[in-house]
Amino acid sequence: MELPQNPFKAALTGEPRYGCWAGFGTAYASEILATVGFDWMLIDGEHAPNPIPAVLSQLQAVAPYKTAPVVRAVNHDPALIKQLLDIGTQTLMVPMVDTAAQAQALVEATRYPPHGIRGVGGGLTRATRWDAIDDYQARAHEELCLIVQVESRRGIENVEAIAAVEGVDGVFVGPADLSTSVGRAGQPNHEEVQRMIRHAFDSIKAAGKAAGILAPAEDNAKRYAEWGFDFIAVGIDISLMRQAALETLARYKADTKVPTGASSY
Repeated sequence: MELPQNPFKAALTGEPRYGCWAGFGTAYASEILATVGFDWMLIDGEHAPNPIPAVLSQLQAVAPYKTAPVVRAVNHDPALIKQLLDIGTQTLMVPMVDTAAQAQALVEATRYPPHGIRGVGGGLTRATRWDAIDDYQARAHEELCLIVQVESRRGIENVEAIAAVEGVDGVFVGPADLSTSVGRAGQPNHEEVQRMIRHAFDSIKAAGKAAGILAPAEDNAKRYAEWGFDFIAVGIDISLMRQAALETLARYKADTKVPTGASSY
């Protein structure tokens, strides 16, 4: 059996790729999302109730569809990263990366020795198709895509060095955490925050890496697409459901308060 191609990595060709956060933590909801037509979706293990078995079931559920899955780990734990890779994660996003040393450690967590510290699961793992992929250990890195998140003042200060780390394929900017870290909570469009996002974007592209961002508000998403961001999350499934539910209820109950738009993040 051939090593499966990573559809997310293959799609990073310079055009904006639009995705959606999957936060319900169930395969049923993620499969529905995969039928819509988003280029990619994030199975969120940081802020959603997604332990390893839940991530596995969602990877299996969305596998037949064109929407490429990205899995976000909750932290930098190499043991957790090993498990996520072993169940078949090919594109991994890791939050709160502040230094090049942290980024380098994450690269090593995704590589087998002598280039890293990933443990060998062999026939026990879905990633190897239970030993059906003969050269998996030698070639796994070719189809892995590591995305590190820069979402703090310190991360922005070190973004050039982070983006330059070999083995980092993309850098994702987190506007909510970034704005909060600089004392502008809930204000990702503040000029100070926007300057930092622009600096991050320019640094990422100068390093030849893919740049991503979360932008549920339409104006923000369009602006970031014009800048040249490679992958943009334009929705969050939980927020979309809540918004639609409120709009439906408002047709029948006049006192229903409906938000005027998507969260700015």
